[in-house]
Amino acid sequence: VNMSAEAADREAVSGSRPNTPPQTSWFEFILDPSLIEQHLEKANPDPSAVQLVIQFLEQASKPSVNEQNQVQPPVDNRRNRTLKLLALKVAAHLRWDLDVLEKGLTTPVLNMLLNELLCVSRVPPGVKHVDLDLPTLPPTTAMAVLIYNRWAIRTIVLSSFPEKQAKPGPHQLNMMNLVQQEKELTDNILSVLKEQATDSIMVLEGALNIKKDFYVHTLRTLDLLAADPSAANGETESSTAGLRISADELHCQVRYDLGGIYFQQGCSDPSAYVKAQEHFRKTRELLAKLNSEPLHCHLDEKRLAGYWTACRALTGSSDPSDSQLTPYGLINNLIRTHNYQALIEAFIKDNVTRTLPNSFRHSVQLELSHRVQQGDKALEEVCHKLCICNAVRDALEGQVLSMRFQQLLLRPSKRTIAFLLEVCLRSLDKEHTSEASRRKMALFLKSLCERLEEVPLAYMVSSHKLFMELLQDEEKKTLLDQMRKRSATVNLSAKPLPSFYDIPASASVNVGQLEQQLILSLDARQIRQILIELHGMAERSFWRVNSKWEVPANYINVILAIKDNLTRDLVYILMAKGLHCVTIKDFAHGRQLFSACLELVTEFSPKLRQVMLNETLLLEVRAHEAAAAEGNAERPPPDLVSRVRGYLEMRIHDIPLRQVVGEECVAFMLNWRENDYLTLQAPQSLVNNNPYIKLGQLLASTCKELPGPKESRRTAKELWDTVVQICSVSSQHKRASDGRVSLIKQREASLGVLPRSKFITFVKKLREPLVLTTLISLFVRLHSIVRDDIVNEVTAEHLSIWPTSLSNMQSVDVEAVVVTMKELVTYALSLNPNNQSWLITQADIYFGNFSHKTGEAGTVCSDYFTKPVPPDVYTDQVLKRMIKCCSLLNCHTQVAVLCQFLREVDYMTAFKALQEQNSHDAMDSFYDYIWDVTILEYLTHIHHKRGEIEKRQVA
Repeated sequence: VNMSAEAADREAVSGSRPNTPPQTSWFEFILDPSLIEQHLEKANPDPSAVQLVIQFLEQASKPSVNEQNQVQPPVDNRRNRTLKLLALKVAAHLRWDLDVLEKGLTTPVLNMLLNELLCVSRVPPGVKHVDLDLPTLPPTTAMAVLIYNRWAIRTIVLSSFPEKQAKPGPHQLNMMNLVQQEKELTDNILSVLKEQATDSIMVLEGALNIKKDFYVHTLRTLDLLAADPSAANGETESSTAGLRISADELHCQVRYDLGGIYFQQGCSDPSAYVKAQEHFRKTRELLAKLNSEPLHCHLDEKRLAGYWTACRALTGSSDPSDSQLTPYGLINNLIRTHNYQALIEAFIKDNVTRTLPNSFRHSVQLELSHRVQQGDKALEEVCHKLCICNAVRDALEGQVLSMRFQQLLLRPSKRTIAFLLEVCLRSLDKEHTSEASRRKMALFLKSLCERLEEVPLAYMVSSHKLFMELLQDEEKKTLLDQMRKRSATVNLSAKPLPSFYDIPASASVNVGQLEQQLILSLDARQIRQILIELHGMAERSFWRVNSKWEVPANYINVILAIKDNLTRDLVYILMAKGLHCVTIKDFAHGRQLFSACLELVTEFSPKLRQVMLNETLLLEVRAHEAAAAEGNAERPPPDLVSRVRGYLEMRIHDIPLRQVVGEECVAFMLNWRENDYLTLQAPQSLVNNNPYIKLGQLLASTCKELPGPKESRRTAKELWDTVVQICSVSSQHKRASDGRVSLIKQREASLGVLPRSKFITFVKKLREPLVLTTLISLFVRLHSIVRDDIVNEVTAEHLSIWPTSLSNMQSVDVEAVVVTMKELVTYALSLNPNNQSWLITQADIYFGNFSHKTGEAGTVCSDYFTKPVPPDVYTDQVLKRMIKCCSLLNCHTQVAVLCQFLREVDYMTAFKALQEQNSHDAMDSFYDYIWDVTILEYLTHIHHKRGEIEKRQVA
């Protein structure tokens, strides 16, 4: 009685809330078979029909676990059979409406459901549907086949539509694995359906020849099947069990689905569009004959109309009566008959009626623009006019104006503006146009006046009667004042302008435009002209305009010391642009820019003159090397060689030098075999001070001495010591906190003439095969000493010229030697993938690293085995390694074949290999290549022992 107000409120709220009935659980339907029909008859059953299908099939397909805790496939017991039957009953209640089932079920679930339908409908398992004689099958069996094949082709069509992938939220991350599994399952099903697509189409085409009525499973027929599984199908062929579907209704549905798949195939086979059109035509005829509420036929009539229009446009067929019915048909007819004047008229009229969607209008414009791009210049004016019609329509609907129209307004002709004003006038129907549309047109005309830079054209718009009628007096006055000011500005700046830019109204925009021109230009005279203009407008450093303009650090101070700002900007920009051109191998522009810069600095700076001469030399060296890399074997002109020598010997004080110039000059001399200069003429002081010249001299000398006697290879020893130092590390002792002394290794560039990284960079500029072979040989020998691996020894040419031991092996960085050797061989093979010696070296490296690839050298030297392989390529050592590789790859028959090639046939290895039963090669297909009678006899014995009669016969 004395209940508090708060408690009373709570009571009132809880009392007014309706009671939600509890959701029916899936297992209740197993316990009470009659419950399914009552549940589905409800207005809004919970769970819904499709949710029930998912639950039933999910429960029926759950894997089981046996006594040993192993996962087994779902058990075929009464519970699972009942669940599958319940799923089929729900689908029967939905009258097998694929639209509903496809929306609610995933592809794997629907695939399971329809396969179950085939199973209960007694479709013979293992027989292709295309081989079944549909008219002789019981009606519900034939119908199950048709439903399945309809779904198959519909799924293929649906899969071709793009889908937006949903981004998973934080709570969905655990689901991603399941989603991925489902996607893989769907992809697998799709690939099978696509393989069988031709068969599915033939099955459905065959169904169109059956003129009798069809019957589809209902809840009652499914109950009959469950009650008497031994029955032929729960019915006889002549009985009327099941839901009767008229032939017209089924044909209508099947033709619609066939039209969809043929339309999709039209992308790759245009003749398919004709088939699609014929099916859609018959679909429309049959649809007109059917009752208002068909039982089985469910079509999207808007989609059918779209398909029909598209087919007519694609096949080029004309149907005057039909074109009167649809605006699309009319437009397509005009395009097909090239009646472009009428097309423009139709677009102008549509601006008033607005029946055509904007997307369709723009697609027509795009189609004609595409034809213009393909060379049909006669359509250019038509495209401009359609663009104007579409812009006026966009303006009336408050849409953003297209970029194409914006471009058209940049340089419009008087005719263009006159046509635009005509379209604007004709697009406003005085009787039916709303005030909102009139206001939008007024804003369009106003913005047009502001956009047009040519004042006479702006006056054309402002003096038009539509402008006078739609704009308010205040707006007109403001616009006219603006135009008068612009007119005065144009008259003031009527002086002749340089050809490469136009001065707009604003000075800040002017500077921005000039800076953009400066960034884009590669013409030295134009760059100079732009800089003069810029310096006349603003006093600041323009060499900073683009952060990507880079000049080597040791040149910057010399350039920035130039007093005159304009000259400083010009030198910096010309050099930066020239260097960029050299980097991207645009040598022609690079030469022009460097030449202009050289001419400029010669007047005032000997130091910068020499810098430009050096950079020009580097450009010429790189240009010649680039041509050689592309196959031009022409030797460099003597003038270039002498300039390279001159650079190497240059001793001008206080000139900033880039090390890369010297490096590439030495590589250039080695590549063009100028060995005499490097070995005999290079001054000793130069060799001692320049590490690249020292390396170049040692390489050139070693290459020259290669054919000579062993005693004369003093330079090979010197080159060896130099390279060993490059790959060495310094060692120092350090006392730890606990008093123990530990040995620490640390890399120090000062140990060798160059750090290893710079040495590798230099080597990768070399192309001369003998120089590369010499270096590879050196590193292979060094590798064999530091690795000391007799089993996996790497081979190369000329190994005998190098020392066989190291005095201080502890200091050599083993990892550096291994990495450098691999890089060197890989780089050499990138230049010439067919060099036999390098290929064998790389095969040995792979072999040592258990990457079992070898034998390429044999392929190359025998021209893909069209000629015998020379014995110096396939030596016993190479063959044994190939045998080892084949054995590790489980290619045991190949092992036996290769054993025959050894100077003394290795029978023990061959017999052991042939005993292996699990061979990953073609096995008895290789018997044709076994010529050794002992091995063949052994094979015959093994096959006889195993009872392998056919293989024994082959042997």
